[in-house]
Amino acid sequence: MTAFPVRRLRRLRQSPALRRLVAEHDLTPRRLVLPVFVKEGIDAAQPIASMPGVSQHPLAAVPGLVEEAVTAGIGGIMLFGVPAVRDPVGSGATDPDGILNRAIALAAEASAGRLTVQADLCLDEFTDHGHCGVLAADGTVDNDATLEIYARMALAQADAGADILGLSGMMDGQVAACRAALDAAGYGTTRRDVVILAYSAKYASAFYGPFRDAVESTLTGDRRTYQLDAPNGREGVQEALVDIDEGADIVMVKPAGPYLDVLAEVAAVSSVPVWAYQVSGEYAMIEHAAAAGVIDRDRAIGESLLGIRRAGAEAILTYWAIEVAGWLNAGRSLA
Repeated sequence: MTAFPVRRLRRLRQSPALRRLVAEHDLTPRRLVLPVFVKEGIDAAQPIASMPGVSQHPLAAVPGLVEEAVTAGIGGIMLFGVPAVRDPVGSGATDPDGILNRAIALAAEASAGRLTVQADLCLDEFTDHGHCGVLAADGTVDNDATLEIYARMALAQADAGADILGLSGMMDGQVAACRAALDAAGYGTTRRDVVILAYSAKYASAFYGPFRDAVESTLTGDRRTYQLDAPNGREGVQEALVDIDEGADIVMVKPAGPYLDVLAEVAAVSSVPVWAYQVSGEYAMIEHAAAAGVIDRDRAIGESLLGIRRAGAEAILTYWAIEVAGWLNAGRSLA
């Protein structure tokens, strides 16, 4: 007979109370951020077919959404604008009266500092070609010309009242350009400080599909010349380190679930907070699989979020932010 095992690891799993006590990671509402789509020219919420439970919202709904988020205790909302008119240079992104900047102003007023108002800083929702930057004569994305517009966007969003600017365009030098513009305008000295969240390791991913429905993307082709290539993990870490050197206050890995290895590596070396975005495709897969009866919806949501947290994310952008915060506030376990 073999020796009786002295160490029995199952001892710590024998009851819900004990499992809860020895849990290595947990999640709280303050670590969740809700992405919100605000569409110009609508009077009522419009459901997004590919994202069950998620809608485009009219501008007038923003204060109510903020109040709901505050009540849930989540850390913030990330605003995306869906304009009625688009052009080659994304003029609506820098217009103080553009849909996103108006939404920021309403959210900032409603929030009154009770949660963070975050804004997507990218041109893809505002250009008629759907790319994240302006195009050169040969049809490629012009990195440096785009940086000039990003700098103006940073000022427009800061002026509107955004607390955190989510730089998601993956242009080289975008953090430095936006930080220089904010500094030159007095943000952080004579005016309030503004945080830069860099979408540092943002991969060219199939998991963005439903998001493109949400923002009514006009993109043809792909974004592989500026978003990261899926086989490359080390490159994602390098992007994060460069953004930190340029002045990013927070760095992001996106998508979250398929890139947990990159998230863990970034978290291991980062000197600033590390966040992750559980993107639309990750959300839609669970919702559609649950609707088909092949998985337990609530447990799958909980596992997915705990996996992202375990890999090193200190905050998570997720479309389940309000719902999951409700579970947590009620004392429900995610595992």
